[in-house]
Amino acid sequence: MTAPIELWYWPTPNGWKISIALEEMGLPYGLKPVNIGRGEQFTPEFQAISPNGRMPAIVDPDSPDGKPLSIFESGAILQYLGNKSGRFYPTDLRARAEVDQWLFWQVGGLGPMAGQTHHFRQYAPALIKDQRQIAYGVRRYTDETNRLYGVLDRRLADREFLAGDYSIADMAAWPWILPEHQGQDLTDFPNLKAWVERVGARPAVQRGRAVGDELRSNLAASGRAAEEARKLLFGQRARKS
Repeated sequence: MTAPIELWYWPTPNGWKISIALEEMGLPYGLKPVNIGRGEQFTPEFQAISPNGRMPAIVDPDSPDGKPLSIFESGAILQYLGNKSGRFYPTDLRARAEVDQWLFWQVGGLGPMAGQTHHFRQYAPALIKDQRQIAYGVRRYTDETNRLYGVLDRRLADREFLAGDYSIADMAAWPWILPEHQGQDLTDFPNLKAWVERVGARPAVQRGRAVGDELRSNLAASGRAAEEARKLLFGQRARKS
């Protein structure tokens, strides 16, 4: 029997990418929660497998060479899981290049830009007293996220999925379409909206998206716990070893 993959995880868009992929690929896994609001991403145990101190990460005790293998960075994890399962990551050179382009586009563009949009719109008002300091960040990142939504909308004008067949590229991008947090209106992007609904209707996506819902704390809430969580998430400085 295949040993389950350890998924070091918190329910965020980057975490959902991997829980969705594991559900889609039918790979057995066990959850290792990393409560980022409590600073668990800084523990030596977690940083031994994720030196950047960011989740998700995985440990596969049953890697191809028979030894445990740890991987951090969601894009690298998706490629590994696609190779391991033989699913949603084509072996044909041109088809794989198509998937890789959209996977790298997500990890280098959509994720970081939408994440900054979310930060300035949802969290910065509680961190900065002078709201005028926030205005440029809100405008800059909201506009860039709008542009990226437009890239997706044009791409999906004549196809159901980003790179031909449904793939890890779709799993990577789908969790980051959060218009209610990013100042966007999906009715402005009809092709993207249809894709969001199409991917979201998949049972494995629904299961993966629901993983760890009970773990989430409300960082937007008032009170000392929420304030301390925000300091851990957004007030970090380089830590000396």
